[in-house]
Amino acid sequence: MDDDFEIRRKRLLYRSWHRGTKELDLFIGAFADAHLVELSPEQLDRYEAILERDETDIYGWLSRREPVPPELDNDVMAMILGYDFEKTSR
Repeated sequence: MDDDFEIRRKRLLYRSWHRGTKELDLFIGAFADAHLVELSPEQLDRYEAILERDETDIYGWLSRREPVPPELDNDVMAMILGYDFEKTSR
């Protein structure tokens, strides 16, 4: 595995667990624990674009209160929205 790719993945994992709100940290962090290792570099780009958005926007999409913007409506967002948080052990 390329060192730069692994460093990037670790940084995204950290960012996933430190979003700012406990609820979002738990959900996005658990998703990252379960799936970051399997994402391609292109999927990591899409995941990072999601993480760059405001917590309230992400929470609105996850709670289905707000529609996902077209530029973020992709395979990675579908994985996040389909993630079964209740099966996590954290």
